[in-house]
Amino acid sequence: MKGRFIEVLRLALSYKSWMAFAALLGFLTVGNGIGLMMTSAYIIAKAALHPSIAELQIGIVGVRFFGIARGVFRYFERYVSHEVTFRILECLRVWFYKAVEPLAPARLQNYKSGDLLARIVADVETLEHVYVRIIAPPVVAVAVSVLMWFLFGIFDIRFSLTLLAFFLVGGTGVPALTRFLSQRTGNELIETRSQLSVMAIDATQGMQELLAFGRQEDHLAAFDVLNKKYVHLQRRMALVSGLHESLVGLIMNAAVFVILTAAIPEVNSQQMEGVFLSVLVIGTMAAFEAVVPLPAAAQYFDNSMKAADRLFEIIETEPIVEDAKPELVLDANFHLSIRNLKFRYPANASLVLNDLSFDIPEKSKTVVVGASGAGKSTLINILMRFWEFQAGLIQFGGVDIRRIPQEALRRHIAVVSQNTHLFNNTIFENIRLANPAALPQEVETCARLAQIHQFIAELPAGYNTWIGEQGLQLSAGQRQRLSIARALLKNTPVILFDEPTANLDVVTEKALLASIWPLAEEKTVVLFTHRLVGLENADRILVLQEGQIIESGKHSDLLKNDGLYREMVMQQNQLLSFDFMP
Repeated sequence: MKGRFIEVLRLALSYKSWMAFAALLGFLTVGNGIGLMMTSAYIIAKAALHPSIAELQIGIVGVRFFGIARGVFRYFERYVSHEVTFRILECLRVWFYKAVEPLAPARLQNYKSGDLLARIVADVETLEHVYVRIIAPPVVAVAVSVLMWFLFGIFDIRFSLTLLAFFLVGGTGVPALTRFLSQRTGNELIETRSQLSVMAIDATQGMQELLAFGRQEDHLAAFDVLNKKYVHLQRRMALVSGLHESLVGLIMNAAVFVILTAAIPEVNSQQMEGVFLSVLVIGTMAAFEAVVPLPAAAQYFDNSMKAADRLFEIIETEPIVEDAKPELVLDANFHLSIRNLKFRYPANASLVLNDLSFDIPEKSKTVVVGASGAGKSTLINILMRFWEFQAGLIQFGGVDIRRIPQEALRRHIAVVSQNTHLFNNTIFENIRLANPAALPQEVETCARLAQIHQFIAELPAGYNTWIGEQGLQLSAGQRQRLSIARALLKNTPVILFDEPTANLDVVTEKALLASIWPLAEEKTVVLFTHRLVGLENADRILVLQEGQIIESGKHSDLLKNDGLYREMVMQQNQLLSFDFMP
């Protein structure tokens, strides 16, 4: 726990001067509050003796000074502490995102989207307590203890010792008890909050299925149970908060009682003026303003460390794919060569790709066909460096792709995946994601090539149409063509199409392929598909089965062989044909 706390502190080291300044302002605020209360007590007690105004003048000036100073310092303390808190939160969010990005998509498959959202939002926000409620209060309390040692020492060293003893009980004993009572509850609270986030996102994304199968009430009931647990945990934390606030109040009153017990005999023996009794009492009560936040600091400590553990659990995960040293950049040659490639997923004992070897020449039209599960999408993910292969060699432009920086490699390859994510934005911005500097004319050209311009033009808002989260306002085929337009706009020398026509009708499919094949005059086009429509123009067709290339050749040549490709074509033709009864 201590080591984790130090790691969190290191993240905020760049703001250490701001943090120190905020702590100083906090001390000045409490110090001026103590001065205000003690001088006010002195004036009230002294005024009861009906002295001349001259005897009260210094106290009156002190009240004015401390009152104004306390308000000013409180304002700047709040401003600076919140400023440094927000800066630290900004730093934490950027730090977390930068650390998470290299883990996608391979490592992040082990986490639910709702859980990730809870970590990057709620858990990061929980860490704001580290400075405001954990670091600053003890620093201010120690500084106030030193101040009160000197102030009460003016009257009698016993008063200083008594106050510090009660400070120690209220500042260490109560926080220790608070932490003991809230540690388990706080950890459960963090986990339950994450579970609520996961369930809420699942329900939102799967609302259509819940309604279709009539399970919305069941899901709502489960959510209600979890929510009640969360509320119960919050109440338990509130009870602990109320308990430690009451205990600090009791300790403060006990300190007042003991100090009065020691001070009254001195007043009776005329060793101290009676007006100073009120000064000691009010000063003691004012000084405990620095002790009140300490139990809350202990209460929030374990919450914050649990949130930090959840963040570092992801941060400390090693990426599946890492850039090797030295890193090489690509030249103008984009020939792709794969030799003896072997790959298996971590949880899978069998090889998904087994001793795979083939070449894809530059500016060629290559098709990789195979049934679902043959390894087509896996091969694309490996080529994009989303997964690391266990054996073999992949060369891009004559360079081992493991020695090419991932960002550099991906700048040269565009992918149309089966499940391309569309953002909650306009059609124009979704297409232009691949090239933010693209002109409207370039976006339209790519949309025409993807066979979706006509549909967009018929919309009332055209390219400025908002498509909703994940593009759900569009059909599956429209989303697919939009993703193709996006990939074309990237204007890379290599384009990989993963089942680009899976959601299209046969007519649109043929038209789309007719617009894609001419791209091979300037680019390398690789089509991964299980649909065997419009493949006559391909330079080469590779048949993938159980992670191996079992056939290779042109469409016409493969049809002459009595192999898997010919069988797949015949089966597809049977599905596409219609038998009419006479």
